[in-house]
Amino acid sequence: MTMAHDTTTHDTEHGMSNAGYVRIAVILAAITALEVSTYYVDFGPFFMPALMIMMVVKFLMVVSYFMHLKFDNRLFSWLFYAGLILAITVYVIALSTFKFFVS
Repeated sequence: MTMAHDTTTHDTEHGMSNAGYVRIAVILAAITALEVSTYYVDFGPFFMPALMIMMVVKFLMVVSYFMHLKFDNRLFSWLFYAGLILAITVYVIALSTFKFFVS
């Protein structure tokens, strides 16, 4: 005998309902639209910090909710955060070698 999973109710295993996932997806789409707008709108010196902040926020939302790290062991979260910090560090070093930050 199999039990049908009702997708309209609150998902207790992962802590979010389908509506919650849709909300997160809409927020991610809005942030992506802002990122794309940086190509068309001159943000001046705030261009790179704005993109980096939006990238970090999207990363945290995706790994927290869609990858369910918010509801998992903290060790897994810290492994992803360490990867994020490493990626940002390598990116900044790479941009520095090409003198991206020099006016």
